[in-house]
Amino acid sequence: MGEQHPTTGQPTPGSEPLREQGKRARLPERLVLLRQKLRQKAKQEPKFRFYALYDRVFWKVTLGAAWDQVRANDGAPGVDGISIDQIERSEDGVEGFLAEIHESLISKSYKPTAIRRVYIEKENGDLRPLGIPTVRDRVVQTAALLILEPIFDTDFLDCSYGFRPGRSAHQALRAIEKHVKEGFTSVYDADLKGYFDSIPHDKLMAGIKARVADGSVLRLIRLWLKAPVVDTDDDGKPLVRRVRQGTPQGGVISPLLANSFLHWFDVLFHAPEGPRHWANARLVRYADDFVVLSRYTGSGLVRFIENTLEGRLGLILNRDKTRLVDLNAGESLDFLGYTFRYDPDLHGRPWTYLNMFPSKKAQAKERRAIKEQTAPKYCLGPIPRLIERLNRQTAGWANYFSIGYPRVAYRKLNHYVSLRLARHLRRRSQRRYRPPRDRSLYLHLQDLGLRYL
Repeated sequence: MGEQHPTTGQPTPGSEPLREQGKRARLPERLVLLRQKLRQKAKQEPKFRFYALYDRVFWKVTLGAAWDQVRANDGAPGVDGISIDQIERSEDGVEGFLAEIHESLISKSYKPTAIRRVYIEKENGDLRPLGIPTVRDRVVQTAALLILEPIFDTDFLDCSYGFRPGRSAHQALRAIEKHVKEGFTSVYDADLKGYFDSIPHDKLMAGIKARVADGSVLRLIRLWLKAPVVDTDDDGKPLVRRVRQGTPQGGVISPLLANSFLHWFDVLFHAPEGPRHWANARLVRYADDFVVLSRYTGSGLVRFIENTLEGRLGLILNRDKTRLVDLNAGESLDFLGYTFRYDPDLHGRPWTYLNMFPSKKAQAKERRAIKEQTAPKYCLGPIPRLIERLNRQTAGWANYFSIGYPRVAYRKLNHYVSLRLARHLRRRSQRRYRPPRDRSLYLHLQDLGLRYL
């Protein structure tokens, strides 16, 4: 299902497939109305700088809604070891917990705790660093997000799809499909090296200040950016690192900050002097994953992308993974877990069609998840419980890979699940396992409750 952050429930950037924004509890009507007013003001006055936001961050309604969001996402404790359940069972309970946060924000004595760093293994064996803030810091960050999000989201351009209300990975994929079918088949497939860890603080804050004049809110953001990270050395001992650049990948507010920074690339791309006009190019971005599509990718377009990202924004392109793709020449593009490729007509007619299907990496990752679910350590558990777990796993995967032409991938996954379950059943039995004589393995597993894609 893609790598999900252990505290926010959101997908980690670069994981595949991607879910949208994690779980969201329903907001109180007063907060909904406030967010609507902020959005309307931002839309009516694109250059207005908001100067009275801090009191809305520590507003008790906002903090209560922030707690509901954090509680819905559950997640692991930070460096203080305090979990959500412990807060709920404590003597003062949630009300006392939120009251302490409220007072610390009013008195401006609030300071974020260090971030606990964990690592998630990627498909290629590398480790992806993630940060786990404390529950307390997650609540304050969520409160700030609830106030800042409607302001910045109004400014974001239509080419941006990641971690935005009402936007999805499917919409980004459909946009690519549309552009390719319109003839924009030359693709600059970009890969930013350690994006979240490489954002320059000064440039990020300059962009935030374009919309926020409230010094207390700006101070909060700086505190989160500079919060130390608790890592471990080679001997497993705690190691505190000071942060000089980047925004913690895993912080609740980090996706908004990261989006706000790359928003300036979107703006420059679509400016009158940008390649949207002189190269007739198209941009589709999901967080830090993006592609530039054109009818022909000339050296001027490549120079603009690389000079803007590296020279102007101070980021680093991963040259080993960044590549030019010519879909008309039979090459394929992988984006957000999908592969785009022109394939021969299935009925032998003399033309091709744009095939859009789960990528090899996405399929291999799902097979690894199925293999883990049917590992020997689960042999002693009830079969119905195992099958229900598999049904949830494959249903979630199929839900994301439901657009395009996923049928071949579905059949392959059905076959793999059947083989793994048959092996699992044989392993459980002291005798050689056979399905009933009047049933095939396919139907027998279906009788046991397996739902095929």
